[in-house]
Amino acid sequence: MIRSLFSYVNNFSVSLLFTQERSIVLQDFKRFSLGQKVINNQTINPWSDKIYNEDEREQALTKAVNWLLHSQASMSDAGFGSYHITKKWTTSYVETSGYIIPTLLEYAKREQNEDIIKRMVASGDWLVSIQKPSGGWQGEYIADNRPEVVFNTGQVIRGLVDLYQYTSDKKYIDAAIKACDWLCLIQENEGLWKKFAFRGVPRVYDSYVDAPLLQTYKITKNELYRDKALKNLQWIIDNKQLENGWFKDCDNTIKRNATPILHTIAYTIDGLLECGLLLDDKKITNAAIKSADKLFEIFGKRKYLSGRYNFNWKGSQSIICTGCAQIAIIWLKLYKFNKNIQYLNAAMKMNDILIFIQDRGNRESPNTKGAIPGSYPIWGRYEPFSFPNWATKYFADSLLLEKECLKEAVELSK
Repeated sequence: MIRSLFSYVNNFSVSLLFTQERSIVLQDFKRFSLGQKVINNQTINPWSDKIYNEDEREQALTKAVNWLLHSQASMSDAGFGSYHITKKWTTSYVETSGYIIPTLLEYAKREQNEDIIKRMVASGDWLVSIQKPSGGWQGEYIADNRPEVVFNTGQVIRGLVDLYQYTSDKKYIDAAIKACDWLCLIQENEGLWKKFAFRGVPRVYDSYVDAPLLQTYKITKNELYRDKALKNLQWIIDNKQLENGWFKDCDNTIKRNATPILHTIAYTIDGLLECGLLLDDKKITNAAIKSADKLFEIFGKRKYLSGRYNFNWKGSQSIICTGCAQIAIIWLKLYKFNKNIQYLNAAMKMNDILIFIQDRGNRESPNTKGAIPGSYPIWGRYEPFSFPNWATKYFADSLLLEKECLKEAVELSK
């Protein structure tokens, strides 16, 4: 508690007194703390009436992509780092570098941008070069030099599978296969991962590992990958999901496991949804929909989502931007799945909030311009005073998928 308080005092004082990003902190204070109004006992947030047009959405996407590319350019390797207002740039985060590749590859194909494609190939080559002898990839930032971690390994597989499908270069699928073999080898009999799991505890957000296992299965036809993914999915649905859609063992901490963050809740739902759609399995898909619909209901009433939720879906803590973007992606995937326009509308409203958060109206350096913060306001408890690269990655994903869904909606309306 004392350490946490000291950290906040230090971040506030340093950011306001000694950094060029002080305007970001002051702007959040002005927009969030002073921008809220209470009308008829209901809190009206400053983003409540904000609606961004097609051009503004495209500009937001471009700024997000440019920041991700700046993040890569700021590293000493081909990975992607994050920016902290007082501590400045981290080293490359191995896990997120893996799943940023599909985002920027998708954008590059859409824009026919060969330079971005070359940069994603360089990132993939770097990831292959740092793969552990076991087949896994390390946790956290490259400078931390940590052992391999199940979840992080799954996310690197995503990038390598996408690169293989685009380039047909065998080295990417060979590295993915080696990683999948390792994941299968260390899975417990119950279908969970405990060895090499983050903090050594099994967690339901490993459904987001099952999806790349299944992606690799689709390419290799190795039934073991399918069987191991299904075993984990069954463990999650049968043992860890409550009737109301909430998940036990969902947080990325031990102390706050009773109130998991929206970020890991979204990982869990998205993993289930991806796997259900890949396997055409109604039980798995319906498990994802049950949770996604609960958050859809909360968002419809409150017009935003909290950072954490307990077993009764009671929210707490400030907005976690990453989780919001991930939930928008889930609703967009559900729109593509069942063409329920309400999912598309909710996702667009969520993206309006995120564009509002991105659109700070300040003169910013390339280190922050276009980036999404960990929390809103920026001093929220999740990744405070920072711009984690994964927040901007999921924001870009959401805008890309929204554009695709809107095109489908127009076609359906004809």
